[in-house]
Amino acid sequence: MCAVLVGGMDRLQREYIETAKSLGVDLKVFNGQERSIEKKLGSADMLILCTGKVSHSAQREVVKHAGAKNIPVSRIQSAGVSALRCCIETSRLQP
Repeated sequence: MCAVLVGGMDRLQREYIETAKSLGVDLKVFNGQERSIEKKLGSADMLILCTGKVSHSAQREVVKHAGAKNIPVSRIQSAGVSALRCCIETSRLQP
């Protein structure tokens, strides 16, 4: 499974990737400040939006891309590693 996290904190990027890897997920992390983020997202199995750390325009761009590619989007308010872990674990329960 491949997932993309948009948002979060730069200093936690390594921990996000290690946590996802321990759950069997390859994770790409974007801080949400990039220009034209839609082109960089590619085709992931899941997109995770950290809503507290991403601009509204970046959120709209990600959701639009996900809708066009039929990719599920999960939104988390917190930028913590435990919130990411919970999000990945609950997404596995859904078919």
